[in-house]
Amino acid sequence: MIQIWLWGGPSHIDTFDPKPAAGRDFCGPLDKPIPTNVDGVEIGQLLPLLAQRADKYSIIRSMTHGVNGHETASYITQTGHTPGGKRLVHPAVGAVVSLLRGVDRGYKGEIPPYVVMTKALGRFSESGFLGLKYKPFVTGGDPNQKAFAVEGIVQQGVTRERQEARRKLLHELDALGRAMPHDLRFEALDRAEEKAYEMILGDAGKVFDLSREPDEMRDRYGRSKFGQSCLTARRLVEAGVPYVAINYEGWDTHKRHFEAMARMLPDMDRGMSALLADLAERGLLDTTVVWWGGEFGRTPRVQWGEPWNGGRGHHGACFTHVVAGGGFKGGRVVGRSDETGEAVAERPVHPRELIGSIYELLGIDPVGPLPNPLGLDLPVLPAAAEGAPGASRRLGEILG
Repeated sequence: MIQIWLWGGPSHIDTFDPKPAAGRDFCGPLDKPIPTNVDGVEIGQLLPLLAQRADKYSIIRSMTHGVNGHETASYITQTGHTPGGKRLVHPAVGAVVSLLRGVDRGYKGEIPPYVVMTKALGRFSESGFLGLKYKPFVTGGDPNQKAFAVEGIVQQGVTRERQEARRKLLHELDALGRAMPHDLRFEALDRAEEKAYEMILGDAGKVFDLSREPDEMRDRYGRSKFGQSCLTARRLVEAGVPYVAINYEGWDTHKRHFEAMARMLPDMDRGMSALLADLAERGLLDTTVVWWGGEFGRTPRVQWGEPWNGGRGHHGACFTHVVAGGGFKGGRVVGRSDETGEAVAERPVHPRELIGSIYELLGIDPVGPLPNPLGLDLPVLPAAAEGAPGASRRLGEILG
């Protein structure tokens, strides 16, 4: 699974649900959508490379939850749960996958089963009541920088020799560990240390070393933080990591929205299109779900006045997500927004329904039991009776 999380909420009108007939107050300068390689499907004019890959992904144009606050919207969109109820913080999808497809269920990789580049996703604890064991490994750094991961060098530029010297000094200072070498209480700490140093000095860390990729491949993804994060994500799933997320920041465009889109959309276009093509060429797309989206969309009506100067606000009533691979069909459009993109006109899709469909493709029963350290009798997702639409509804239009 590769999740492309657009922190702040991307504009659906400027990306995958253009509304050229709505006029300047809705489209601004982005009023010339382009055809894709799928008949009858158009997307935003700043996404020409993704337009050539539309047969690889499906667009859900009727996502909705009606929440305009970042924190609550992020929680709903990443967990499928609505806050409240039993006052539990439910785990995000990555943590659930880490639990049900990670180390406890046969995953043997040295890299943690849930990786996030390069900053944590949540405005809440991603692992929720599952606890620290299922939190993501957050890389930090910038994969477009040489020091991100080069053999013998860690992110801060510390050499292999210096790292090994630091480890030796740590052990020399560990008088308690030497005095009690067989104490079972130290075993977990020792295992954690071994895994950490394997990531820094061993073969596992080489997955993050993009100098091992040809320059042509790195250029294909784009020499940006996002583009190189997409390339790293491909390397991670190729290495068998169950869940990889990319936190793509900068989409909370209240001010000067169109200036930001002129910079960010070409970057996204290049990185995401390269990822889809590369996965397909390597035979990985059929077994890898790719999920693009944020916590909500942006207000279709542009805020031209001061202090916004052409900004877009938060919009949870109607927004867009995109899915590809892993059993999702390509070249489809699910649902429809109204003429201005302000409301769902046809086939509303709640995050719970989308996440339930993703779980199905990952081999996880969305209404099955969720093991947890609290011993609570809980399903992975709430049943339909607890709120409509429920996890029992499927995105049959795009499920293989």
